[in-house]
Amino acid sequence: MACRSQEDRWTDRTASTTWRVCMIMPLPLFPSLLPKAVKRRVYALKKLQVQCANIEAKFYEEVHELERKYAGLYQPLFDKRRDVVTATVEPTDEDCEWHNDREEEEELAEELKKKAAVEEKEEDAAPEEDPKGIPEFWLTIFKSVDMLSDMLQEHDEPILKHLQDIQVKFSEPGEPMSFTLEFHFEPNGFFNNAVLSKVYKMKSEPDDDDPFSFEGPEIFACEGCQIDWHKGKDVTVKTIKKKQKHKGRGTVRTVSKQVPNDSFFNFFNPIKVSPDEEPDEDAEFTLATDFEIGHFFRERIVPRAVLYFTGEALEDDESFEEEELEEGIEEEQDGDDDDEGDFDPKKEEPQPAECKQQ
Repeated sequence: MACRSQEDRWTDRTASTTWRVCMIMPLPLFPSLLPKAVKRRVYALKKLQVQCANIEAKFYEEVHELERKYAGLYQPLFDKRRDVVTATVEPTDEDCEWHNDREEEEELAEELKKKAAVEEKEEDAAPEEDPKGIPEFWLTIFKSVDMLSDMLQEHDEPILKHLQDIQVKFSEPGEPMSFTLEFHFEPNGFFNNAVLSKVYKMKSEPDDDDPFSFEGPEIFACEGCQIDWHKGKDVTVKTIKKKQKHKGRGTVRTVSKQVPNDSFFNFFNPIKVSPDEEPDEDAEFTLATDFEIGHFFRERIVPRAVLYFTGEALEDDESFEEEELEEGIEEEQDGDDDDEGDFDPKKEEPQPAECKQQ
């Protein structure tokens, strides 16, 4: 066997050390340290990954078509829900059959209270008015869900009492991917619109500059609608009065000025960002919040409205958040345990022979 020189051994050792460094180096430094032949193969894998992302985009396009198809199957049920809420239809006894142990317990407790009451209602007392439909159905949901109640102002509530339904409409085949939220109102004294709408535009394709960031369809823009307010009823603006003093004559006059006002109905007037411009940090945050709310309406509020009205969906959401939080705490504690371990040089594994100092 030929004897290898000290220089050859150092070359091997350096290459081996470089490879081990590559294994622990953070991206994007890692690829630059790979041997040329390995780097070439990695590029081939990345090209395959781009093809996977394109297939995934097609998958989500078909999912969107399925959502549109099944939205048509759900809609007759949602229409019946609207009819019951608005007292257009009175459900039959069969429609109202629902077994609920909690309600039975509450009814039994109420009966016991009535029997134990000392005073009885006067016979000639006016009968209690029978409410029509389910009063303030959507307003109750708005006030119960944190994400929506944060947008809600006191002056919005009288208007939202007239909200009869919220519907989701998906874009038709062949059209750019989008969905529309429609808020249906009964005639009211605030605006003339029967429907307020908001369109969320989506894209489901990898970005040419960063194809590996693709994780499915994303909302990239939204458009609201013009609200035809009755005179003096626009809650998205408020009038302030300012006193102005004339510099020369010293006279004082009072001027009125309209300024923006916090309101849920600003939801229908989203900020506009040019596609050619990069939004600033505030605009980016506002858009991200808007997109999240639109998605929440589509995925949670509209399909499960009655459960948000009763509070059952809120309990589910809170349980899910608590579970996520507990998992996060456990992971953090596990990480702390790893960091807090004492270093014992005697227990340190011996270095390979080639790494020992010559």
